Amino acid sequence: MWSIGETAAKLGVAVSALRCCDERGLVRPATRRSGKCLYGEAELHRLTIVKMLQDTGLLSLDDIALIIGGPEAGDWRAAIRVRIEEIVEQRRKLAVAETWPSQRGYTDRVLNEEK
Repeated sequence: MWSIGETAAKLGVAVSALRCCDERGLVRPATRRSGKCLYGEAELHRLTIVKMLQDTGLLSLDDIALIIGGPEAGDWRAAIRVRIEEIVEQRRKLAVAETWPSQRGYTDRVLNEEK
């Protein structure tokens, strides 16, 4: 068993991040002794999954809770589907933005014609 500080250090996160996971029901400490949170291997494994998913920046903590919570947590497949649709739309917008530098010449010509 590891203390909350030791667990946070192993994961490279702040203690407050583990408290947030506990408050949101993502990962609870295995036990509490004298008011101190203690984490075991199972909790460390779940926290590693949460961190990996969060590090991608693609999922909210609510979506992560659905995924790691299993069927009883809600429809995680729907959450993933919605997020994928959002990512596809974001990629489309980025592709348009990517063409902007090549369109700048056109904008410069239009502005010069007005002078």
